[in-house]
Amino acid sequence: MSDQQKAAIVTAAGRGLGLAAARELHARGYQLALLSPSGAAEVAARELGAIGRTGSVTREADLAALVADAHAAFGRIDAVVSSTGNAPAAPHGELLEISDQDWHAGADMVFLNVVRMARLVTPIMAAQGGGAFVNISTFAAFEPDPSYPVSSCMRAALAGYTKLFADRYAAQGIRMNNVLPGMIDNYPTDAASLARIPAGRYGKVDEVAKTIAFLLSDDAGYITGQNIRVDGALTRHI
Repeated sequence: MSDQQKAAIVTAAGRGLGLAAARELHARGYQLALLSPSGAAEVAARELGAIGRTGSVTREADLAALVADAHAAFGRIDAVVSSTGNAPAAPHGELLEISDQDWHAGADMVFLNVVRMARLVTPIMAAQGGGAFVNISTFAAFEPDPSYPVSSCMRAALAGYTKLFADRYAAQGIRMNNVLPGMIDNYPTDAASLARIPAGRYGKVDEVAKTIAFLLSDDAGYITGQNIRVDGALTRHI
């Protein structure tokens, strides 16, 4: 990797975990290109001296424009954080009552967003000698939660894709990992959820952001294809 200043793309970067990740990477010296559907990424970009765009991870044209802006401005893309915020396209409800349309919308939002970004950025990373992706997933990827049926299924698919990607591109110095947050403090706290967490508290967005930054760093250079839980021991999966 070059010694020059690193550059990162962060999606759903206007608030929540995406914004926390952007702020953490900025503090570590990254140049940033940010995307969100609400316009909040453009506000965050002014705070962080970054490129900001309004667009959706469900539209490849929006992602392509962001990647083109970042590559033109920075000459490289070292890191990608793929976040979808609260993923409104992943509906809740009774399992057999979820329509085909909703299943497709969930796949589009929380799985294919990563596929699209990898397709766009991997050739750039390969040409420059490496890079890293971190995808923000969920604690329910391996312990499907009936409260999040579509998200649980699609995040399990994301884990499979991440392993296949890691196997294919590890020799080129390109890594991909998933971060699986548990109950985090950007969501409303309730007693029933809190009681499920062995750590006895909700996680902090900054704790997730620091994990993301570590996985993107050279310190994690031999970690790829993994699903890293940041959940206060919430899940029982070994």
